Amino acid sequence: MPAGLIALALGGFGIGLTEFVIMGLLPEIAADFHVSEASAGWFISGYALSVTVGALLVTAAVTRLPRKPVLVGLLVLFIIGNFLSAIADGYGAMMLGRTVAALCHGAFFGIGSVVAAGLVPANKKAGAIAIMFTGLTAANVLGVPFGTLLGQSFGWRSTFWAITAIGVLVLLGIALWVPKASTGPAQSLRSELGAFTSGQVWLSLVVTILGFGGMFGAFTYIAFTLTEVSGFPASAVPWLLVLFGGGLFVGNFLGGKAADKALDLSLILILAGLMVVLAFFALTAFSSVATVFSLALMGGFGFATVPGLQMRVMHFASMAPTLASGANIGAFNLGNALGAWLGGVTISAGLGYTSPVWAGVGMTAAALVVMMLAAAAAKRHGSGAPVAASDVDNHPVAAATAGSRQPHRHV
Repeated sequence: MPAGLIALALGGFGIGLTEFVIMGLLPEIAADFHVSEASAGWFISGYALSVTVGALLVTAAVTRLPRKPVLVGLLVLFIIGNFLSAIADGYGAMMLGRTVAALCHGAFFGIGSVVAAGLVPANKKAGAIAIMFTGLTAANVLGVPFGTLLGQSFGWRSTFWAITAIGVLVLLGIALWVPKASTGPAQSLRSELGAFTSGQVWLSLVVTILGFGGMFGAFTYIAFTLTEVSGFPASAVPWLLVLFGGGLFVGNFLGGKAADKALDLSLILILAGLMVVLAFFALTAFSSVATVFSLALMGGFGFATVPGLQMRVMHFASMAPTLASGANIGAFNLGNALGAWLGGVTISAGLGYTSPVWAGVGMTAAALVVMMLAAAAAKRHGSGAPVAASDVDNHPVAAATAGSRQPHRHV
């Protein structure tokens, strides 16, 4: 495994920790700043919205710059943001730290996906992207529980100091281990925007929003489902979430392997599986045994889509993948927000604590339909323009296109 992939995965771990660990520390943060739980919740919502904005604006701003220095710069932004959170003396200062840290999130994963794909042979690119996202899944499996424990034991600021230290380690790793030659030449903003003339890029973004939104909408209110419907005590929820995180880890790995073999077919099968799992969960949530299996499978199928969806956008963005890749990271977060909002609407309507899961079924079904239409259109139009052999080494996504076992063309 290239050492650069390890550095990128560690970066994913730190960013995932920044995004999710605050959920377990909200009571302590709210008490420290003397604000309500709802007001403290904006440290989560505001972060997600900043990710969506940063994924487009920050990526567009740096698209002409060499990718390795950009990654180093993004890590500096990440370190500054978490440092500001660690020393925040009030609500506004904390929100500023969260916003600064979030701005690097989308650009890091978007540019990092392109860099990761350039570190491996053509037939292993989706797997390389999955390795980078392994850091994000590990943040859920290990980082969030231990980060929460650290914050509860030594104060919530200690967690953000630890994340800041992780950022410094990642910066050094990328500076030392990511070779300049693997990052490819910079593209003009006009070239990057040209990727959005592809109908397949837009269809892929819609699938990302609906598919990931379906899973995250069900997950957002999972604590209420587990305690109020499945009958678990509140003390069991963190350990059940570790089980869910384990599903994320396995799903991410297997999803990357499947995407490298048959990109569109794997996404169709995974989305269909996620829809079935969510429906099963909604129907059997009253059973604690069935719920345990549903949680693991929901995490597995939900995150198995990530490397494939990221690779699909990069594939159809052709020779200018950076901005489209960042846009897809924004689409993941937009899906998170949409799924959470829709789940909240169903609960407010008095439909019960399984209603967000049913809302997830509906969103996933819509994602499956769009994915099937996109795959049919790609197959109907046949393979894309041939890639010159001399271009393959300089353009990681072009190499993926040249080495793909499944031909596509822009619609």
